[in-house]
Amino acid sequence: MPQHPYRRLRPARHELPEVGISESGNIRSLHLGTPTIQSSMNVDYPAELVLSYSRAMMAWLLFVDELPQHITQIGLGGGSFARWIDAYLPETRQTAVDINPQVISIARSMFELPYEGDNFEIIEDDGAEYVKVLRGNTDIILVDGFDGEQIIDSLVAEPFFADCRQALSENGIFVTNWWQGDKRFHTFVRRLCEVFENRVLMVPAETHGNIAVLAFQQPPSMREWSKLKKRAQQRADRFNLALPAMLAAIKAQQENPSRPLTFNDE
Repeated sequence: MPQHPYRRLRPARHELPEVGISESGNIRSLHLGTPTIQSSMNVDYPAELVLSYSRAMMAWLLFVDELPQHITQIGLGGGSFARWIDAYLPETRQTAVDINPQVISIARSMFELPYEGDNFEIIEDDGAEYVKVLRGNTDIILVDGFDGEQIIDSLVAEPFFADCRQALSENGIFVTNWWQGDKRFHTFVRRLCEVFENRVLMVPAETHGNIAVLAFQQPPSMREWSKLKKRAQQRADRFNLALPAMLAAIKAQQENPSRPLTFNDE
């Protein structure tokens, strides 16, 4: 993740990292106890997904036939996903879960979150515990949980992946952000593959070594590259995302790119 000087807003509570912000030009960023940027907002265009990893995590748009009715976010951060969903998917209901009350407070006051009502709610809770109450009633799960130093252990555990699969709707997609340089990265991937029966794809972020990892409840119905390319081009303009480049990155990882999209077990 990018680095930037930051200033502390208040002391940490319990074991949770202290929250800080930094500003550089029109970009406001949130930090958790370190200079590492966790979330950024363009104050002139708040709906923009500033960080490349957050854009990569939207690669699920390549594979859904119908836009989601509900999205669950594990980790609110500075509200990047919340603002984007509100702007580009205004009919989609969304729930953001964060364990850190300071993060929630600062996101509300300084990061222009959507109005909290029927379509957007914030829940202060441990995301790994919260997801256990869901039963097939969320279409997309976006997981972005770091403690300022590394990914939170409970969010890369096999029981958490199993709970997320149980929470997803019939054609739901799980999406998470990992650091490819983490020595545990391949362990995380193996666990996710075991739970989602190898239906896992990866989309490297444009910069900083992050990688978006997608896991599918069911194989996507559209798997021909020509059709996926057409969808990527159509949705790129609508959602202001480089979806064709994301699709190309996925195709480049395929063992036989002349065949339709396949997973490791096929």
